[in-house]
Amino acid sequence: MWFKNLKLFRLSTEWAWTVDHIEAFLSKERFTEADASAATSVGWVAVREEDERLAYPIGKQIICAFRTEKKLLPASVINQFVRVRAQELEEQQGFKPGRKQRRDLKEEVTGALLPRAFSLLRDTRVWIDPVNHWLAIDTASTAKAEEVISALGKAIYPFPVEPIQVTISPTVAMTSWLSSGQPPTYFSIDQDAELRAGGDKAAAVRYVKHALDAEDIDKHIKNGKQCTRLALTWNDRVSFVLTENLDIKRIAPQDVLDESEQTALENEAEKFDSDMTLMCAEINQLLGALLKSLEEKTITKAS
Repeated sequence: MWFKNLKLFRLSTEWAWTVDHIEAFLSKERFTEADASAATSVGWVAVREEDERLAYPIGKQIICAFRTEKKLLPASVINQFVRVRAQELEEQQGFKPGRKQRRDLKEEVTGALLPRAFSLLRDTRVWIDPVNHWLAIDTASTAKAEEVISALGKAIYPFPVEPIQVTISPTVAMTSWLSSGQPPTYFSIDQDAELRAGGDKAAAVRYVKHALDAEDIDKHIKNGKQCTRLALTWNDRVSFVLTENLDIKRIAPQDVLDESEQTALENEAEKFDSDMTLMCAEINQLLGALLKSLEEKTITKAS
């Protein structure tokens, strides 16, 4: 149930919306299934199927879910039908269809096939923390994060969210931690890393579940490579991968889930609440320590 990835943003000091406000805002953009002629549909859904709330409170934290529906209609299938229709049209008019006619045929075929297409539903969870001013999206995709932020901005206006700014770039910090073998307090370095030279086509070396030999690492750094991905564990409790863009990936709790306590819980609602409560508490501490080490820039309230 934990978030697997985090695209991080800061709620600005202008944030004043309560869970009731958010529920009301998101209700206006509730998800509805795409009709027969539509290829996609988006909107907000309940985090838990058994609970209708779109803004699900976990203490003072808020969890939401954004759903995307996309009709599965492969281009190869469309092109196959277009070729058949183009041949029929050619026989009728005595010459091959022009470019505009083929475009029209493609639109016609797509519209005819959409009602028979399968739908793919994907939910993306969002964590809003009004206390510590986080906004975290459970995705590794920049495009998906931008889509969710856009949807939030459409539903909640004004939506005061800002990118996180740090004084020390993650790349510089991770390279330093690897070179010195000294990560920040309470963090340990794991066995996954990526070092890359400058430029899009520059050389890169990746370590996957492999011991990070100090001499080998030092050689790569001296040759101009910098660390762009690094696996870390916080306080022996949560492992993750930090990227050059300050994304948090592959989050995994390390023995912080009390198996006996989870088993004793009576229903799925209690399990969900317990899991989310623990996740919010642990990751809040992790993010606080991580951004302190990167010297996050303070957001000042506009006058």
